[in-house]
Amino acid sequence: MKISEIRELTTEELYNKIEEFKEELFNLRFASATGNLEKPSRIKEIRKTIARIKMVIREREIQGK
Repeated sequence: MKISEIRELTTEELYNKIEEFKEELFNLRFASATGNLEKPSRIKEIRKTIARIKMVIREREIQGK
């Protein structure tokens, strides 16, 4: 997800996205441990996307104060 796409979502939608990505990350790590992972770069991509989402949420918290 690009940062522009993330900023268009509401805060509640962002929290839902974080949960979805964390679940996907868990599944990818599990696949990696069992040796069935096809795209190892996807783990890094998801981690960065979660960080971007958290950054946008934090920016909104700061602006709200």
